[in-house]
Amino acid sequence: MWLDELQGRFDELEQRLSRLTLEHAALQKRYTQLEEKSQKQQQRISELEEQLAKARKTSRNSSKPPSSDIVKKPPPAAALPEGGRRKRGGQPGHPRHTRPDMTPDEIHDVIDCSLDVCPCCGEKLVDLDRPPDVLHQIELPEKPTHTTEYRRHTKRCGKCDKEFTPAWPPGLLEAGLIGPRLTSLVGFLKGACGMTISALRRFFRDVLQVKVSKGFLAKLVNKVSGSLADPYEELLRLLPDEDLLNIDETGHKDGGKRLWTWCFRAALFSLFKISPSRGSDVLLEVLGKEFDGVIGCDYFSAYRKYMRLNDNVRVQFCLAHLIRDVKFLAEHPDAKNRAYGQSLLALLRKLFGIIHRRDEYATPAGFRTALARVRTDLVWSATMDSPQTREAAALEERFYRYTESYFQFLTDPDIDPTNNVVEQAFRFVAIQRRITQGTRGQTGQTWSERIWTAVATCEQQGRSIFDYLVAAVVSHFTHQPYPSLVPEPSNSS
Repeated sequence: MWLDELQGRFDELEQRLSRLTLEHAALQKRYTQLEEKSQKQQQRISELEEQLAKARKTSRNSSKPPSSDIVKKPPPAAALPEGGRRKRGGQPGHPRHTRPDMTPDEIHDVIDCSLDVCPCCGEKLVDLDRPPDVLHQIELPEKPTHTTEYRRHTKRCGKCDKEFTPAWPPGLLEAGLIGPRLTSLVGFLKGACGMTISALRRFFRDVLQVKVSKGFLAKLVNKVSGSLADPYEELLRLLPDEDLLNIDETGHKDGGKRLWTWCFRAALFSLFKISPSRGSDVLLEVLGKEFDGVIGCDYFSAYRKYMRLNDNVRVQFCLAHLIRDVKFLAEHPDAKNRAYGQSLLALLRKLFGIIHRRDEYATPAGFRTALARVRTDLVWSATMDSPQTREAAALEERFYRYTESYFQFLTDPDIDPTNNVVEQAFRFVAIQRRITQGTRGQTGQTWSERIWTAVATCEQQGRSIFDYLVAAVVSHFTHQPYPSLVPEPSNSS
């Protein structure tokens, strides 16, 4: 009997122990959840405190410029038209940009408009102690060109009975009928403005009132091209010594043949090169096998092959191109690819959000830490969470093989995560390609390489391309040292 009671008591205790074990497990799980929630809340508090500190930063307590103290409030939603897009042109609240007044040196003629008698009664008008109203007008003269006749006189010496003829002024024979400034204008209109030879001929005939043939204008273009030969070669020699280059290529037509226009953009200049190849041989020809800088580029195979041929080079693949590939997956008909692409796209948006808010971080270390955190999440999601599809596998392989080549900018602030700068340099080239339909022969290719390089470089440096062309043409005609496209080093170092 007592054994049965003990057995029953034991079973009761055993059941109670089981219940207690389950309750303990539930309490442990709840504790873990609360602890995780507490950590997230603590992290959120830290983030809010950091944001509050950044919001209070001014030029008084940080290195921010004084202009940043003026906070521009976003326009109210009601101020935007339907659809949330602003109209083109000036926006409400933006400062108005007006042309500065002309200086006395810029004014050639002054015409006074005045009344001497009253238009009503004919009485003589009295001058007021008030400055006159002023209106400036810029006009093109009826004859915008100026023709100079040079006369060379031969004279005889009465003592030694010899004849002497002076030399022509330097550069006069080299320039010929058209002077250096007008020659430079031809190069400017043809190269920087995209005018065709036919359009140039109409401009000379109707505006400048000078009749010339198309062949003569083509010779003037070749003279400008010759003046740019040495500056172009100088930049070509400097490319292998650059620390950072952004490179891209686009199609080029030449008499029905398919060529390629390459653009090499350095910190202070841009160089264009037309080649029949789109492969890595162009990179080897221009940069060599020992180039030890950083190349910003897209994921094209020529750059990856150059990486295999050159162990010294570092590459920053364009994240903008990567986003396009990820968007393709995010819009893919396959649900697995869509989910994979959308998760990567969200992380890429987060990454660029941090980049655009770089100034909001208290220290550079905090900025790099935030980028590194998103980088880790992005690489993990790209490599460990990818579905078993062909499209996802191709993107996954990129991150396995070239992870560092997508994130060089994390350790070097001078490296741009995108290749937008060189694509912007291609814009006017693409416009001219549509207008001219390409080139016809080596002469046209050489002209295009040189003038595109001069235009893009001057634009990059904020220089006047016309003033540079005038200096180059004058130096070419007078056999003087050419003006360099590389700016002189500052003396303030």
